[in-house]
Amino acid sequence: MQVFRGFRHPGVAPACALTIGNFDGVHRGHQAMLALLQTEARHRGLPSCVLTFEPHPRDYFAAVTRKPDLAPARIGTLRDKLTELAACGVAQTIVLPFDGRLASQSPEAFIQNVLIDGLGARYVLVGDDFRFGAKRAGDYAMLDAAGEARGFDVARMNSYEVHGLRVSSSAVRDALAEGRMADAHTLLGRPYTISGHVVHGRKLGRALGASSPGKDDGFRTLNLRFKHWKPAASGIFAVLVHGLAEQPLPGVANLGVRPSLDANDVNAGRVLLETHCLEWPSHLGAEGAYGKIVRVELLHKLHDELRYTSLEALTAGIAKDGRDARAFFASTHAETHRQTTRDRI
Repeated sequence: MQVFRGFRHPGVAPACALTIGNFDGVHRGHQAMLALLQTEARHRGLPSCVLTFEPHPRDYFAAVTRKPDLAPARIGTLRDKLTELAACGVAQTIVLPFDGRLASQSPEAFIQNVLIDGLGARYVLVGDDFRFGAKRAGDYAMLDAAGEARGFDVARMNSYEVHGLRVSSSAVRDALAEGRMADAHTLLGRPYTISGHVVHGRKLGRALGASSPGKDDGFRTLNLRFKHWKPAASGIFAVLVHGLAEQPLPGVANLGVRPSLDANDVNAGRVLLETHCLEWPSHLGAEGAYGKIVRVELLHKLHDELRYTSLEALTAGIAKDGRDARAFFASTHAETHRQTTRDRI
């Protein structure tokens, strides 16, 4: 998949089948829409294209009005969104910066400047609640009329439901906020995952518990930055880590701002996913994970972030989280084994 920041690049296709949206989470409703887009693109002999925005439009208005509550919690990073769009077979994605100029553009100007002149849209697929242009004045009826007048097809996809529940980014955010990871899995069609490069942290974990039996290297962690200040999920989770060994590694992770540590440390209050692998690959040594791209599946929430009064209490808390994560994986393995046995019978 080709990715472009804006559409004024020589590599952007001169014509396309297009869909527009924020695609936060790329959930099952998004996936159904992208499958339809792919079908229509093939029928027309056009590349499929996604037009998305960064920052999220509501992030922009939250900043402009100084009302942070207007910003939606973010399900996934831009990296993970692009990864999932590519997995759905999208040929090109245009990441359009959402700024004051775009926010003030009339619906008619958006159609002419972006859809026709910028992207050469021949087919445009939108959701049933699609709005566009300044003050969200544009709607499906306006877009459909413009398409009929200017020579591009317009289609609308109705809501996608799973077990009677409308699949939406809001529903995914609610499930993650409440720690309902199985429901998030159902809505997303996959485990909730965060990926990124392993970066250096404060390295405090190496000192924590280093004197404990079997913990001569302390609680070494993999640090991934979540590049948005308001993640949809937060807390302590049992996780699986992909990208360090042939098989995924079980672990326990903290997603949040680390209230147990000094806010002036290297993280500086930014959101971080810190993952401690319960089984550290020996071939990596102490420094071998830095710079690697890993993918962390958040499978089960253990509890919210906690503030500890001392390093000793923090060490004990991390040790307990590790035991609880091991218990989760043991019970999951046992249930899988029982199911496999029943299937054989």
